[in-house]
Amino acid sequence: MGIKWQDSREIGEALYDAFPDVDPKTVRFTDMHQWICDLEDFDDDPTKSNEKILEAILLVWLDEAE
Repeated sequence: MGIKWQDSREIGEALYDAFPDVDPKTVRFTDMHQWICDLEDFDDDPTKSNEKILEAILLVWLDEAE
């Protein structure tokens, strides 16, 4: 069973692990969306995301980066 959009904690941690040198404050949602869809364990419909979901993921990523 892969990661779904509602798994914001897991996605945020995976982005931190995959892009340790990227400052999450500088990432556009369009880029972040693509990076999430490209994660090896991601298994959900790419069209099911929205701004609220991406914001929640970004907050986790920011927390991990600090």
